[in-house]
Amino acid sequence: MKNIKFQVAVAVVLAAFAGCLGALGAERWLGPKEPVGLHDFVHERLDLTADQEEELDLLEERYAIENARRELEVRRANATLAVAMDSEHEYGPEVGAAIDEVHTAMGELQKATVRHVFAMRSILDEEQQREFDRQVSLSLTGPPSE
Repeated sequence: MKNIKFQVAVAVVLAAFAGCLGALGAERWLGPKEPVGLHDFVHERLDLTADQEEELDLLEERYAIENARRELEVRRANATLAVAMDSEHEYGPEVGAAIDEVHTAMGELQKATVRHVFAMRSILDEEQQREFDRQVSLSLTGPPSE
């Protein structure tokens, strides 16, 4: 009886170990092959020249400032929506107006992002642009990221 319990315990430990190894292997060999973000893709996959890297760094600095400002506008609009919802406790005129503010702020953030994507594209050569365009298309139409 002791021998059977020991054998079962060893089998459970070995099965758990095999499961862990399988999960690690699947993550390593079957995990995502493409970088997560567009910036990572540009930096890691497009073999940029030193001049392109420098231009890209400048574009990213400018975009970071604008993006932070736009995100603050979205947060402010969300705060206005929260106040309106707390005030009206229904979908009333204040809530409707606040939702419009949120949508406007989000739209401006998206427009700024698209302008930045086109600015990045403009510093690439033709072959890099083709790869970039494919990645942008995949980013916009591919499966949702985790």
